[in-house]
Amino acid sequence: MAPERNAADLRSSNRPDRDRSPQIDPDVTGEELDKVTRAQLRILDARNNEWVSKHLVMAGRLIDFVPELAFEHALAASRRGGRLACVREAVAMTAYAAGKYGEALRELRTFRRISGSNMHLPLMADCERGLGRPDRALELIKSEDAESLDAAGKVELAIVESGARGDLGELDAALSALEIPQLDLNRAFSYSPRLFRAYGMVLRAAGRKDEAKVWERQALVAEEALGIDDSTDQIIVDLGDDDDIPLESPRIRVADVMNAAVPPATDDAGTLAAAELTSAEAEEGGDGNLDDADSSYFESDDAESDQDSAEDGDSAEDGDGVDAGDVPEEHGSNDQRDDSDS
Repeated sequence: MAPERNAADLRSSNRPDRDRSPQIDPDVTGEELDKVTRAQLRILDARNNEWVSKHLVMAGRLIDFVPELAFEHALAASRRGGRLACVREAVAMTAYAAGKYGEALRELRTFRRISGSNMHLPLMADCERGLGRPDRALELIKSEDAESLDAAGKVELAIVESGARGDLGELDAALSALEIPQLDLNRAFSYSPRLFRAYGMVLRAAGRKDEAKVWERQALVAEEALGIDDSTDQIIVDLGDDDDIPLESPRIRVADVMNAAVPPATDDAGTLAAAELTSAEAEEGGDGNLDDADSSYFESDDAESDQDSAEDGDSAEDGDGVDAGDVPEEHGSNDQRDDSDS
């Protein structure tokens, strides 16, 4: 059953080839957004501010449950606020959650250019994996921009690098990528459970099951000590040895780190290209309605971004990367998503 469409969006009556924007829940006011995002939206006039705010709230509300619909809400917000970093970030995050890696990569590049921030570099590298391009993921990971990341960002980058090495069949390198200073068995930061669990998964893939159990157990210890509060940055807890805790822990699938991703949500290279609107397509058909006023929402202003996110469509069909169903578990979207789509 198709989602209910927004009666306030008049585009469908003027552009029969385009559906209306998705319906906004009646309890949404737009005030649910965080202060930083609301501050960015103040440059918009009152009507556009309300439209963008409400669709961003809906995108954040749905991203973990109905990512495709969340993506539609983010696109609706971008039609009136597409030149704002927070809006492009929302489009990127929802596209990533929906498995639309080409669109996500392009929007992440645009976000980086607008904001000047490299905070989503791990996610960009993971999009390259999702497009079946682990070599390009590794190029990003080894770039100078990676040096500007904080400790949490470097951990996320290490997890993505480990997956990319696994994509290439380099199991020893996949282990080495995770053996970073933050991999401390007796200390827990907010990012430690994910790092411990990822390391345990690769150890299992290497046949070192006893060692894997130790790290899997300690991931559970770290989660309990930290209270599983992803919104808290740089918490640190001394875990000690915890010898009394049994080694048995829930079985973690090696596929979470090592297996290939499903292809982007396309059937062929032509579909992939069609999904990523060109500048000409974004600009065509302006009819003066506010719903079309900022219809350049998918225009990246970045030739490299447009080309790289769309090319090699065939390789995306057969390529390695992240299992889209496992993204929330072992890839870098969750922690950052909470900040962008709150």
